Amino acid sequence: MGILLLIIVLLFEVGLSVYSVITKSKQVKIKSWMRVSSFVVFVILTLTSIIVWSFRWILPGLLLFILAVKATITLLRLRNKSQELQPKTTKVILKTITITLTMVIALLPAIVFPQHKSPKVTGQYKVSNATYTYVDEKRIETFSEKEQNRFVNVKYWYPEDTNETYPLLVFSHGATGINSSNSSTFTELASHGYIVASIDHPYHSFYTKSNDGEVVLINSDYNREVSNANTDGIYSKKEVFKIIQKWMKLRTEDISFVIDTIVNNTAINNDPIYQQINTEKIAVFGHSMGGAASVWLGRERSDIDAVVNIDAPYFSEIDYNDDIDDFVTRENDYTTPILNIYSDDVWKQLDSSGLYAANKLDNAHFKDAITVYFQGAKHLSLTDLPLVSPLLANLLQGGSATIDPYYCIETENELILQFFDDVLKGKGQFNPQQTY
Repeated sequence: MGILLLIIVLLFEVGLSVYSVITKSKQVKIKSWMRVSSFVVFVILTLTSIIVWSFRWILPGLLLFILAVKATITLLRLRNKSQELQPKTTKVILKTITITLTMVIALLPAIVFPQHKSPKVTGQYKVSNATYTYVDEKRIETFSEKEQNRFVNVKYWYPEDTNETYPLLVFSHGATGINSSNSSTFTELASHGYIVASIDHPYHSFYTKSNDGEVVLINSDYNREVSNANTDGIYSKKEVFKIIQKWMKLRTEDISFVIDTIVNNTAINNDPIYQQINTEKIAVFGHSMGGAASVWLGRERSDIDAVVNIDAPYFSEIDYNDDIDDFVTRENDYTTPILNIYSDDVWKQLDSSGLYAANKLDNAHFKDAITVYFQGAKHLSLTDLPLVSPLLANLLQGGSATIDPYYCIETENELILQFFDDVLKGKGQFNPQQTY
């Protein structure tokens, strides 16, 4: 509605400018009343929550306010004066171009991040958030030129004001994601009695902000590695394998560090969040690279009770064979309960890409794995981004998905909840369809 309002204002501005040139009259009063009215309508829509106030409306609101103030001053000056006639065509055109460009710039945040409804939350608990920065005294940050320890930022979603304990779910974002990439999933899980700790992996995340205000952006060399690894012909398979090992080492060390820190804090820290965590029930899940790291930890750590892999290869289950210059699968059973959720982008690679060799549905070492497939979904459909910014999602994943974004994310959230309820709480019997 807010975007529509500004488009209407813009059309009026352009239309009146054209009319004033044709009729050789400035139409000052009409334009001024239109600007004042537009701001009043914007305020009414905001107060009635038709426009939900957020960062996306700051620039449009400020622009409409400035135009309304100037228009009010103009109307006051014109109370006892007639309008100027015969406006200069060049001046009118320049003003129109200026106001058009200004409105387009002001609209960009609302266009890139349109107002949208939140996916449904079905649990009984009200959900709160908290953020913590954990510093790993045992690791030195390799991305930074400064001599400093590795730190990890964690955001929590947890049930508010309860005296119970709940399973801990630790999430790892995608290759260049952020810790709120699946916030609708975290909210849904927390509303049903889970503590979700979502990790920002500094220099792997698009950006992350520590509790002391320090902002760290994605490392350009790492970002280039990710891009090159996903482009044929740049790296050899052997090089890709070595890069993957490097990525996974950082990711799995971050996740393990966070789990260990949380477990230790539940014993010594009186913070209500830590006191709500049941450290006997821990699961890991993640999207893309975060999903691969989660699968990896599901094999390495004995205290991981369940894994959800969202659209990721089993990097922990493949080796590189120099003799055949290809990836081969490892011959060890995977015993941790695991749910795989795939989009079209991954589903189509299960039988064609060596990186997904271990993900094949007939892999006997994953005979108890549960796999579901969202037909018509793309890689980012399994995050909140298509709702938050359809434009960015389509740009980053190379096109739009055909699946309804709300159906996709809400069904995904429901399946993850049911899986964790079954494995961690012994509630219900998880028996999903294979295709959605």
